[in-house]
Amino acid sequence: MYHAMLSMFHGLIIYMYYHKDKKHQMPHIHVKYEYDEVVLSILEGEILEGEIPQSKINHVRTWITIHKDKLMDNWELVQNGKTLYKIEALE
Repeated sequence: MYHAMLSMFHGLIIYMYYHKDKKHQMPHIHVKYEYDEVVLSILEGEILEGEIPQSKINHVRTWITIHKDKLMDNWELVQNGKTLYKIEALE
């Protein structure tokens, strides 16, 4: 299993995993903040797993809303084992 970083801002690292010979069902991102990690759906911004401070979740949800099309493009790439591209940070 490999991962690719998509963006980094406000102490958050956002990435997607590549799974060899395995496809994920729901489009999602992984977010690390300090020692914690959360998984959020791209389409709804719903927390699927994990926990980070609510203020940080709010930043990520804003970022998802701004970059949803780019995130879905990257989701398609990762599902096909192709190289992802970086997405601008939240200012």
